Amino acid sequence: MLRLVYQGQTSVPVEVEGFVPQTIRAMSLAEIERFEVFHGNKKRPLADFFAVSGSAADERIEFEGQLAGVHWIGAGMSSGSIHVSGDAGRHLGSEMSGGEIHVAGTAGDWVGGEMKGGLIHVRGRAGHLIGSAYRGSRHGMTGGTILIGGEVGNEIGHTMRRGLLVVGGGCGDFVGLNMIAGTILVFGECGIRPAPGMRRGTIGLFGSPAPKLLPTFRAGSCDKPLVLQLLFRELRRLDFHFDDALVNANYRMYHGDMVTLGRGELLVPEGVVSG
Repeated sequence: MLRLVYQGQTSVPVEVEGFVPQTIRAMSLAEIERFEVFHGNKKRPLADFFAVSGSAADERIEFEGQLAGVHWIGAGMSSGSIHVSGDAGRHLGSEMSGGEIHVAGTAGDWVGGEMKGGLIHVRGRAGHLIGSAYRGSRHGMTGGTILIGGEVGNEIGHTMRRGLLVVGGGCGDFVGLNMIAGTILVFGECGIRPAPGMRRGTIGLFGSPAPKLLPTFRAGSCDKPLVLQLLFRELRRLDFHFDDALVNANYRMYHGDMVTLGRGELLVPEGVVSG
Protein backbone atom coordinates (compact mmCIF):
# COMPACT_ATOMS: atom_id res chain seq x y z
CA MET A 1 0.00 0.00 0.00
CA LEU A 2 1.22 3.48 -0.88
CA ARG A 3 0.34 6.17 1.67
CA LEU A 4 0.27 9.87 0.82
CA VAL A 5 -0.34 12.46 3.54
CA TYR A 6 -1.18 15.88 2.15
CA GLN A 7 0.98 18.64 3.63
CA GLY A 8 0.33 21.40 1.11
CA GLN A 9 -0.01 24.93 2.47
CA THR A 10 -1.40 26.63 -0.62
CA SER A 11 -4.65 28.04 -1.97
CA VAL A 12 -3.47 27.34 -5.54
CA PRO A 13 -4.95 24.10 -6.95
CA VAL A 14 -2.78 21.00 -7.06
CA GLU A 15 -3.50 18.62 -9.95
CA VAL A 16 -2.40 14.98 -9.76
CA GLU A 17 -3.73 13.79 -13.13
CA GLY A 18 -1.93 10.63 -14.24
CA PHE A 19 -0.96 9.56 -10.72
CA VAL A 20 -2.87 6.27 -10.79
CA PRO A 21 -2.10 2.70 -9.69
CA GLN A 22 -1.32 1.28 -13.13
CA THR A 23 1.18 4.06 -13.83
CA ILE A 24 3.19 4.00 -10.60
CA ARG A 25 3.05 0.33 -9.55
CA ALA A 26 6.61 -0.40 -10.76
CA MET A 27 8.12 2.85 -9.45
CA SER A 28 10.44 3.09 -6.48
CA LEU A 29 9.58 5.41 -3.60
CA ALA A 30 12.15 7.92 -4.82
CA GLU A 31 10.64 7.90 -8.31
CA ILE A 32 7.17 8.42 -6.88
CA GLU A 33 8.38 11.40 -4.85
CA ARG A 34 9.74 12.92 -8.07
CA PHE A 35 6.47 12.35 -9.96
CA GLU A 36 5.49 15.68 -11.52
CA VAL A 37 2.17 17.27 -10.59
CA PHE A 38 0.80 20.69 -11.42
CA HIS A 39 0.68 23.50 -8.90
CA GLY A 40 -1.35 26.05 -10.77
CA ASN A 41 0.40 26.17 -14.16
CA LYS A 42 3.80 25.00 -12.87
CA LYS A 43 5.14 21.48 -12.53
CA ARG A 44 6.37 20.43 -9.10
CA PRO A 45 7.47 17.08 -7.61
CA LEU A 46 4.82 15.17 -5.67
CA ALA A 47 6.97 15.27 -2.52
CA ASP A 48 6.54 19.07 -2.34
CA PHE A 49 2.93 18.45 -1.25
CA PHE A 50 2.77 14.91 0.14
CA ALA A 51 4.67 12.81 2.64
CA VAL A 52 5.06 9.49 0.80
CA SER A 53 5.55 6.05 2.36
CA GLY A 54 4.98 2.40 1.54
CA SER A 55 4.91 0.67 -1.84
CA ALA A 56 2.70 0.96 -4.94
CA ALA A 57 3.23 -2.67 -5.97
CA ASP A 58 -0.22 -3.83 -4.79
CA GLU A 59 -1.96 -0.97 -6.68
CA ARG A 60 -3.55 0.47 -3.55
CA ILE A 61 -3.11 4.20 -2.88
CA GLU A 62 -4.31 5.90 0.29
CA PHE A 63 -4.61 9.70 0.45
CA GLU A 64 -4.92 11.38 3.83
CA GLY A 65 -5.75 14.96 4.72
CA GLN A 66 -8.12 17.62 3.42
CA LEU A 67 -7.67 17.39 -0.34
CA ALA A 68 -10.49 19.69 -1.47
CA GLY A 69 -7.87 21.68 -3.40
CA VAL A 70 -6.34 18.57 -4.99
CA HIS A 71 -7.95 17.77 -8.33
CA TRP A 72 -8.01 14.88 -10.85
CA ILE A 73 -7.46 12.18 -8.21
CA GLY A 74 -7.81 8.82 -9.97
CA ALA A 75 -8.42 10.39 -13.38
CA GLY A 76 -7.85 7.82 -16.10
CA MET A 77 -7.25 4.90 -13.74
CA SER A 78 -7.88 1.40 -15.08
CA SER A 79 -7.06 -0.87 -12.13
CA GLY A 80 -6.30 -0.94 -8.42
CA SER A 81 -7.91 1.15 -5.70
CA ILE A 82 -7.68 4.67 -4.31
CA HIS A 83 -8.92 5.59 -0.82
CA VAL A 84 -9.28 9.21 0.35
CA SER A 85 -9.78 9.64 4.08
CA GLY A 86 -10.87 13.30 3.81
CA ASP A 87 -12.33 15.46 1.06
CA ALA A 88 -11.39 15.39 -2.63
CA GLY A 89 -11.33 18.07 -5.30
CA ARG A 90 -12.78 18.29 -8.79
CA HIS A 91 -12.65 15.64 -11.56
CA LEU A 92 -12.37 12.69 -9.19
CA GLY A 93 -12.19 9.50 -11.30
CA SER A 94 -12.63 11.41 -14.55
CA GLU A 95 -12.51 9.05 -17.56
CA MET A 96 -11.57 6.08 -15.37
CA SER A 97 -12.15 2.65 -16.94
CA GLY A 98 -11.59 0.29 -13.99
CA GLY A 99 -10.66 -0.03 -10.34
CA GLU A 100 -12.30 1.56 -7.32
CA ILE A 101 -12.21 4.99 -5.66
CA HIS A 102 -13.56 5.49 -2.13
CA VAL A 103 -13.85 8.93 -0.51
CA ALA A 104 -14.79 9.23 3.16
CA GLY A 105 -15.62 12.95 2.88
CA THR A 106 -16.96 15.16 0.10
CA ALA A 107 -15.96 15.70 -3.52
CA GLY A 108 -16.09 18.61 -5.96
CA ASP A 109 -17.60 18.97 -9.43
CA TRP A 110 -17.26 16.48 -12.29
CA VAL A 111 -17.00 13.28 -10.24
CA GLY A 112 -16.71 10.49 -12.82
CA GLY A 113 -16.80 12.85 -15.78
CA GLU A 114 -17.03 10.67 -18.91
CA MET A 115 -16.36 7.60 -16.78
CA LYS A 116 -16.04 4.31 -18.69
CA GLY A 117 -15.94 1.67 -15.92
CA GLY A 118 -15.08 0.91 -12.32
CA LEU A 119 -16.61 2.16 -9.06
CA ILE A 120 -16.60 5.54 -7.32
CA HIS A 121 -18.13 5.77 -3.84
CA VAL A 122 -18.24 9.19 -2.15
CA ARG A 123 -19.71 8.96 1.35
CA GLY A 124 -20.46 12.68 1.63
CA ARG A 125 -21.84 15.19 -0.85
CA ALA A 126 -20.50 16.15 -4.27
CA GLY A 127 -20.79 19.04 -6.71
CA HIS A 128 -22.26 19.62 -10.15
CA LEU A 129 -22.08 17.56 -13.36
CA ILE A 130 -21.53 14.13 -11.80
CA GLY A 131 -21.02 11.46 -14.49
CA SER A 132 -21.53 14.09 -17.18
CA ALA A 133 -20.06 14.93 -20.57
CA TYR A 134 -17.44 17.61 -20.86
CA ARG A 135 -18.59 20.57 -22.92
CA GLY A 136 -18.62 19.66 -26.59
CA SER A 137 -18.42 15.88 -26.03
CA ARG A 138 -21.03 13.51 -27.48
CA HIS A 139 -21.24 11.21 -24.45
CA GLY A 140 -20.96 11.50 -20.71
CA MET A 141 -20.63 8.44 -18.49
CA THR A 142 -20.49 5.25 -20.61
CA GLY A 143 -20.06 2.60 -17.89
CA GLY A 144 -19.29 1.89 -14.26
CA THR A 145 -20.97 2.89 -11.01
CA ILE A 146 -21.00 6.20 -9.11
CA LEU A 147 -22.42 6.30 -5.58
CA ILE A 148 -22.80 9.64 -3.76
CA GLY A 149 -24.06 9.42 -0.19
CA GLY A 150 -25.09 13.07 0.24
CA GLU A 151 -26.42 15.89 -1.89
CA VAL A 152 -25.21 16.84 -5.38
CA GLY A 153 -25.59 19.82 -7.69
CA ASN A 154 -27.00 20.44 -11.16
CA GLU A 155 -26.88 18.50 -14.43
CA ILE A 156 -25.85 15.14 -13.07
CA GLY A 157 -25.79 12.42 -15.74
CA HIS A 158 -25.65 15.00 -18.55
CA THR A 159 -25.64 13.03 -21.86
CA MET A 160 -25.10 9.80 -19.92
CA ARG A 161 -24.76 6.75 -22.19
CA ARG A 162 -24.48 3.77 -19.81
CA GLY A 163 -23.75 2.94 -16.19
CA LEU A 164 -25.33 3.51 -12.78
CA LEU A 165 -25.40 6.82 -10.91
CA VAL A 166 -26.94 6.87 -7.42
CA VAL A 167 -27.45 9.85 -5.09
CA GLY A 168 -28.47 9.33 -1.46
CA GLY A 169 -29.42 12.97 -0.85
CA GLY A 170 -31.07 15.61 -3.00
CA CYS A 171 -29.96 16.82 -6.41
CA GLY A 172 -30.10 20.11 -8.25
CA ASP A 173 -31.75 21.02 -11.53
CA PHE A 174 -31.72 19.23 -14.90
CA VAL A 175 -30.91 15.72 -13.67
CA GLY A 176 -30.43 13.44 -16.69
CA LEU A 177 -30.23 16.30 -19.20
CA ASN A 178 -30.07 14.82 -22.74
CA MET A 179 -29.68 11.35 -21.24
CA ILE A 180 -29.06 8.68 -23.91
CA ALA A 181 -29.25 5.56 -21.71
CA GLY A 182 -28.15 4.22 -18.32
CA THR A 183 -29.68 4.49 -14.84
CA ILE A 184 -29.91 7.35 -12.34
CA LEU A 185 -31.45 6.97 -8.88
CA VAL A 186 -32.00 9.97 -6.57
CA PHE A 187 -33.21 9.23 -3.04
CA GLY A 188 -33.62 12.84 -1.91
CA GLU A 189 -35.53 15.83 -3.21
CA CYS A 190 -34.95 16.70 -6.87
CA GLY A 191 -34.61 20.14 -8.45
CA ILE A 192 -36.56 21.53 -11.39
CA ARG A 193 -36.95 20.16 -14.92
CA PRO A 194 -35.76 16.56 -14.52
CA ALA A 195 -34.79 14.55 -17.64
CA PRO A 196 -35.15 17.20 -20.37
CA GLY A 197 -34.24 15.74 -23.75
CA MET A 198 -34.09 12.18 -22.33
CA ARG A 199 -34.01 9.53 -25.08
CA ARG A 200 -33.70 6.20 -23.25
CA GLY A 201 -32.67 4.92 -19.85
CA THR A 202 -34.22 4.90 -16.38
CA ILE A 203 -34.39 7.64 -13.74
CA GLY A 204 -35.82 6.94 -10.30
CA LEU A 205 -36.83 10.00 -8.26
CA PHE A 206 -37.68 8.78 -4.77
CA GLY A 207 -37.68 11.97 -2.68
CA SER A 208 -40.68 13.92 -1.44
CA PRO A 209 -42.21 16.05 -2.76
CA ALA A 210 -41.84 14.65 -6.26
CA PRO A 211 -40.61 17.21 -8.80
CA LYS A 212 -43.00 18.78 -11.27
CA LEU A 213 -42.41 16.86 -14.50
CA LEU A 214 -42.14 18.42 -17.93
CA PRO A 215 -45.40 18.28 -19.97
CA THR A 216 -43.57 16.15 -22.56
CA PHE A 217 -43.69 13.11 -20.23
CA ARG A 218 -46.68 10.77 -20.31
CA ALA A 219 -47.98 8.76 -17.34
CA GLY A 220 -47.91 4.99 -17.68
CA SER A 221 -48.44 1.94 -15.48
CA CYS A 222 -48.06 1.61 -11.72
CA ASP A 223 -46.34 -1.51 -10.39
CA LYS A 224 -43.21 -2.91 -8.71
CA PRO A 225 -40.57 -2.90 -11.47
CA LEU A 226 -38.23 -5.89 -11.30
CA VAL A 227 -35.31 -3.70 -12.34
CA LEU A 228 -35.63 -1.70 -9.12
CA GLN A 229 -35.59 -4.86 -7.00
CA LEU A 230 -32.33 -5.88 -8.66
CA LEU A 231 -30.85 -2.42 -8.24
CA PHE A 232 -31.78 -2.23 -4.56
CA ARG A 233 -30.14 -5.62 -4.01
CA GLU A 234 -26.96 -4.40 -5.70
CA LEU A 235 -26.91 -1.21 -3.60
CA ARG A 236 -27.10 -3.26 -0.42
CA ARG A 237 -24.16 -5.34 -1.65
CA LEU A 238 -22.21 -2.12 -2.22
CA ASP A 239 -23.01 -0.88 1.32
CA PHE A 240 -25.17 1.99 0.09
CA HIS A 241 -27.91 2.89 2.57
CA PHE A 242 -31.50 3.81 1.66
CA ASP A 243 -35.02 3.60 3.05
CA ASP A 244 -36.09 -0.06 3.09
CA ALA A 245 -39.72 0.98 2.54
CA LEU A 246 -38.84 1.75 -1.08
CA VAL A 247 -38.27 -1.93 -1.80
CA ASN A 248 -41.96 -2.81 -1.51
CA ALA A 249 -43.39 0.45 -2.84
CA ASN A 250 -45.40 0.81 -6.04
CA TYR A 251 -43.98 3.11 -8.70
CA ARG A 252 -45.70 5.23 -11.33
CA MET A 253 -43.81 5.15 -14.63
CA TYR A 254 -43.63 8.18 -16.92
CA HIS A 255 -42.44 7.91 -20.53
CA GLY A 256 -40.45 10.62 -22.28
CA ASP A 257 -39.03 12.96 -23.24
CA MET A 258 -41.48 13.06 -26.15
CA VAL A 259 -39.59 15.93 -27.81
CA THR A 260 -36.81 13.40 -28.53
CA LEU A 261 -36.98 9.61 -28.92
CA GLY A 262 -39.29 9.36 -25.92
CA ARG A 263 -38.25 5.89 -24.74
CA GLY A 264 -36.98 6.96 -21.35
CA GLU A 265 -38.53 5.75 -18.09
CA LEU A 266 -39.01 8.02 -15.11
CA LEU A 267 -40.11 6.24 -11.90
CA VAL A 268 -41.77 7.98 -8.94
CA PRO A 269 -43.15 6.20 -5.83
CA GLU A 270 -46.94 6.08 -5.96
CA GLY A 271 -48.48 8.50 -3.50
CA VAL A 272 -45.63 11.01 -3.57
CA VAL A 273 -47.18 14.37 -4.40
CA SER A 274 -45.74 16.30 -7.34
CA GLY A 275 -44.34 19.69 -6.40
